[in-house]
Amino acid sequence: MVYIKILTRYIRDVVYGANDGIITTFAIVSSVEGANLGTTAILVVGFASLFADGFSMASSDFLANKAEVARKKNIKDLGNQEKHDPKIAAFLTFLAFVFVGVIPLIPYFFSGFTSNSFAFSGIATAFALFGVGAMRTKLTGGNPYVAGGEMLVIGGAAALVAYLIGGLIEQWQ
Repeated sequence: MVYIKILTRYIRDVVYGANDGIITTFAIVSSVEGANLGTTAILVVGFASLFADGFSMASSDFLANKAEVARKKNIKDLGNQEKHDPKIAAFLTFLAFVFVGVIPLIPYFFSGFTSNSFAFSGIATAFALFGVGAMRTKLTGGNPYVAGGEMLVIGGAAALVAYLIGGLIEQWQ
């Protein structure tokens, strides 16, 4: 029950981290695939980005939440609102970013068994995007199909852009 209470309080940070983690990582996978740089490049760039971007997101979330808490203290607006701890928000953003963001990379660990790693990565990413969108409605209400579809469309658009840019750069070289 305590976990549900914490997740409810920090839902913005968890959804933000998970959404950005999956989209950013799959965008990197897509751009490297588009440029035909190979599995090793996908894993190196993917994991480096996963942790560096996750840390960057968490530290940005920490600073933004810290500034918001300070703003509310200055205007005496914190009265009846729940306190939002910037450290917890940052930790949950990082955790969600890395936990969900690793999903597009998992099929590349099995690339020796299949030549369809990118297809499996895309399918896993689509399920993860839809799942995170749908699951957020458990805490916030709303239609899980609409919320899941919304995240899927936004993430798919980002991946398409990254793939096309990777392909354009590969042809330009």
